[in-house]
Amino acid sequence: MTLSIKNITKNYGTTQALAGISLEIPSGGVFGLVGPNGAGKSTLMKILATLIAPTAGDCDLDGVNIQKQPNAMRRVLGYLPQDAAVYPNLTAVEFLEYVATLKSLDKQAAKKQIHTLLEIFNLAQYKKRRLSDYSGGMRQRVGISTALLGDPQVVIVDEPSVGLDPIERINLRNLLMELAKTRIILLSTHIISDIEQTATSLALIQKGQLLFSGSPADFTSETSGDMEQAYLNYMNVGKISA
Repeated sequence: MTLSIKNITKNYGTTQALAGISLEIPSGGVFGLVGPNGAGKSTLMKILATLIAPTAGDCDLDGVNIQKQPNAMRRVLGYLPQDAAVYPNLTAVEFLEYVATLKSLDKQAAKKQIHTLLEIFNLAQYKKRRLSDYSGGMRQRVGISTALLGDPQVVIVDEPSVGLDPIERINLRNLLMELAKTRIILLSTHIISDIEQTATSLALIQKGQLLFSGSPADFTSETSGDMEQAYLNYMNVGKISA
């Protein structure tokens, strides 16, 4: 499975959020999308999740244009937006069961997966507590769980580690790396260490433009493997990829 992004441009009035982005995102590894806040990462992810339309360009999933046939993406997608919301009066189990119903998942299979996800994200002991009583990090873990319900073949997560403590971030990284063996995983973040530990490929976006696309080794080739320094170099030089 491959997600092909072809010359995607997005304008909001006179403001250009994305300027001709082209990328190939295959299954078999975590693809990291990095850049500072406001770079255009979330806009690109919303386009890939078929929530908004590009001004120009196309996105294909295994040769199917997802702008013209959005259900080709939606039926295989797990998506965590940066501003994921939960229903505060529901418990974690109730909320995840509600999401599973929206996804038309088999009730028994969903129940088993919900139990597994709550265990993975250390929420099992709080599963009957209302989400209004959860911390921000706990609600983020519930949000990640919703994205993974139904065993999606394309997982798009926008800043998923925000609010997570170091152990939770490691658990999330390990889970995404395991899932990426058989599906497309697109991880957006401005936290370089998240990409350094997980990504097999990455792209760097700044002010809507693609500054780099390739392997972590190529990204750090001039900084002796120092990814943070490579990131800073790109930000300062503003080198545009060919």
